[in-house]
Amino acid sequence: MEGAGALLLDVAGPVFDELLQGRIWDAAQQLERESAIIQAVPGVNNLLVIFDVLRSDPDEVTRFLEAVWEQTTPYTIPGREIEIPVIYESGTGEDLAVLARHAGLSVAEVIKLHASGRYSVAAIGAMPGFVYLTGLDPRLALPRRDTPRLKVEKGAVIIGGGHAGIMPCTAPSGWHVIGHADVNLFDPSRSHPCFLRLGDSVRFVDVT
Repeated sequence: MEGAGALLLDVAGPVFDELLQGRIWDAAQQLERESAIIQAVPGVNNLLVIFDVLRSDPDEVTRFLEAVWEQTTPYTIPGREIEIPVIYESGTGEDLAVLARHAGLSVAEVIKLHASGRYSVAAIGAMPGFVYLTGLDPRLALPRRDTPRLKVEKGAVIIGGGHAGIMPCTAPSGWHVIGHADVNLFDPSRSHPCFLRLGDSVRFVDVT
């Protein structure tokens, strides 16, 4: 897919592929070293490549990107182990009952499954500090809401499709809210503004 000054390499299928994500990370590292590339931004099984359209021919960049992709190998980013306390209750997780009915489980079983998972930060985007977490138990996968909420609070622990996440700020969202975490995911005054980074491993700890 192509736009003015940008290319999107999209290899996503119906299910997230960890090996493809490793190749996405490898391609991003290689492309960032090229002077013609302004930025390579990993997404979930996709890669946004931004270049200077006044200095580089889009067709040449496309051919170069295809060549880089063909010789990539899965790369594992060394990450940290992060535990995030979560309050799961009806007041902070208004969609717990919806998710339980969808999965054919009790609310307690949903909480136990979510808190027992081991999640990985696959991509950062959509809004500053927002992370797409892979590793969600397939039984908890739930399509996004048909009508997004206009206001989902900062710290909301959420599920959208087959991914988990946390709201880094109060904003509209179509993801399902199942709890709350008192964590500041983005602070521009920090040396690393994003609290969570690519490759980090995340565990949610039930402190309800």
